[in-house]
Parts: sequence; C-alpha cells; structure tokens
Amino acid sequence: MHSGDKGAVAELRIAAEATRLGVVVSRPLSDGRRYDLVFDVAHRLYRVQCKWGRLCGDVIVVRTGTCRHSPTRGYVRTTYDASELELFAVYCGALDRVLLVPVAEAGGHHELRLRIAPAKNNQRVGVRMAEQYDLPGAIAQLEERVTGSHEVGGSSPPSSTRTKAA
Repeated sequence: MHSGDKGAVAELRIAAEATRLGVVVSRPLSDGRRYDLVFDVAHRLYRVQCKWGRLCGDVIVVRTGTCRHSPTRGYVRTTYDASELELFAVYCGALDRVLLVPVAEAGGHHELRLRIAPAKNNQRVGVRMAEQYDLPGAIAQLEERVTGSHEVGGSSPPSSTRTKAA
C-alpha cells in the first residue's frame, strides 16, 4: 500500500473502533488542520492525529513527525505539540490493533516506539509497552479524568484559594 492509502485505512479503522466503543467521532469538513478526527468523550472534545504503525519485530514504530519540501524553506521537518492536538491514534495493520497515545508522551519527537513484548535485555526505563495504550483502556481513562474533574470541588489544597469575607 502507498502511504496515503495506509493513512486512509488507519483513519477509518480508528474511527470505526472508537465508534464501536461509544465515542462520538467527528471529522473536520476542510483539510489543513493538524488533526484528522475529533473524539467526544464524556462531553469533552479531543483533537486526534491518526497514524499508521508498522510492526518491526516486537515493536510498533510510528512516525509522529512530518516532512515536506517548501519552495522558500527547503526540506522542512515538523513535530506536533499540545497546542495542535491532544492524542495520537495509531492503527497497526499487522496486528489489527488501535492504540491511543497522549501527545504529551510523544509530541516533539519524530518517531514513537511501542513494544508488544518485553525487551530481551529486560530494559524497562524509557520503554513504552503498547498494552498501556490499547484503545478501550485509554478511552476509559479519558472518561475517568473528565468525570473526576467534574466531581472535584475547589482547589487542592483548599487553603490555596481565598474566600471573600461576607
């Protein structure tokens, strides 16, 4: 498949799987944004950039940066940050698996690596296991964060804000 075809398949599989899990999925009417989809989870909107993940041994490799040629600036490499989107959604065709990674964990990098099996040398520092980003669990965590933020009253600790005297 060509890269454009892979991107289209990834976007469709991600949208279908998220919808199956009860997420309201929207797509921008026009191109030109740094995100492909919008997920409505517990009435909070998340901008999502869809990516194809390729399997290399025990690792799903995802290109999270972009490259293009500009007539004025030449070869331009860019990455994503939290001002442009909140989540990367990854579809690995070899595993037929959808993963959801916060941009805070992958933004600013040109590549993301997610292991499907532990490293043979038992390294754990700096290793991201794919299972912690599986779509159902990641959606549940987003729902918990939104629900929890609505249930919190005041600031933490309560003494950090002043109340007006009556």
